[in-house]
Amino acid sequence: MFSQSFLDPFDGDSAVARGLPGAAYTSPEFLRLEQDLLFGRQWVFAGFAHELPKPGDARPIVVGGRPLFLLRDADGEIVAFHNICRHRNLKLIDAAGNCGKLIRCPYHSWSYDLCGALRNAPYFGGEQRELPAGFEPGDYGLWPVACETWHDWIFVNLAPEPAAFDAFVAPLERQLGGIDAGTYVPVAALDFGEVACNWKLLMENFIEPYHVQFVHRTTTRQPLEDHYTFVDEHCIGSAVELAPSETEDSNPLALEVTSRYLTLFPNFVMGSYQPDQLGIYLNEPLDAGRTRQRRVIYRHRDAHYSDAQLLQLETLWREVHAEDHAMCARLQQGRHSPVAADGGVLSPRWENSVRRFQELVADAVRPGLDRIELNEDQK
Repeated sequence: MFSQSFLDPFDGDSAVARGLPGAAYTSPEFLRLEQDLLFGRQWVFAGFAHELPKPGDARPIVVGGRPLFLLRDADGEIVAFHNICRHRNLKLIDAAGNCGKLIRCPYHSWSYDLCGALRNAPYFGGEQRELPAGFEPGDYGLWPVACETWHDWIFVNLAPEPAAFDAFVAPLERQLGGIDAGTYVPVAALDFGEVACNWKLLMENFIEPYHVQFVHRTTTRQPLEDHYTFVDEHCIGSAVELAPSETEDSNPLALEVTSRYLTLFPNFVMGSYQPDQLGIYLNEPLDAGRTRQRRVIYRHRDAHYSDAQLLQLETLWREVHAEDHAMCARLQQGRHSPVAADGGVLSPRWENSVRRFQELVADAVRPGLDRIELNEDQK
């Protein structure tokens, strides 16, 4: 069983802290706690608005283990619903596509409009248009989910009383350093499929610069000493600021630029590569040891990239991600060792951002820790 103090430092005088225990990355029970107490109660990054360009466009998603779907409604707004029919709870949207003016259940043809209202329940009362006595269609619409779109990025919140969205994005807006994220347009998408690691390892890898000069020495030139980390509430990450003299002969298509690595807890990831590129990652937990990852590349609307340059950019990011994925897979494998029970150690200078991320995880799930019993290979 996890201790309530499982994220305490080694001792009160040490600057070196331990990380999350290995079972936090391997235990299905721990993931269920995260689904209920973390993903089920906070604003979660769920998708890209440009993938839903027309009214009726819908896309199934899973957040906190719950089936949901995103929808562009008749007014052109993006909304979210629980992805089940109110009749027999069949999953309504099974694949991305356009549902037209009605969302129709394929089982018994109950149909809902783009606002989620029940419009048709054929034969439910006997005859084609007959309804049972006392049955009110207005009581059986789709269940909505709180949904907000910030620039091209869609967030949902399953909490009964969601926190204010403006407060959620405020620390990231502060850390953008004057960059107007609304002036960037998507130019390429990379779907990496399943990555053989827990979702937290991908997040932790992104927000610490310690590994960059070792893991990415063939794909980028950004000395560790040029980096710094930051923690601004639940916006966590690192950055590298290069002087103009350092970028005169740099290659913007090889990450030799001023960069900011920004996250919003729990799963929104933004890389800013100046003067004209953004990268947005979507990490979706599949189970304790697998995560689906996608990345969309954005350019500033005034910048121009030739087809050859875009191909070069896609190739670069596939190589960078391949390097990260290899390390994260091995990190996952290492979490099954009994040696990983103490969580390893974190650099107080270069991994304080990781420490803060893990604290936010711990704070979210700690109320439910006494519900977890670990198998021997998880201790």
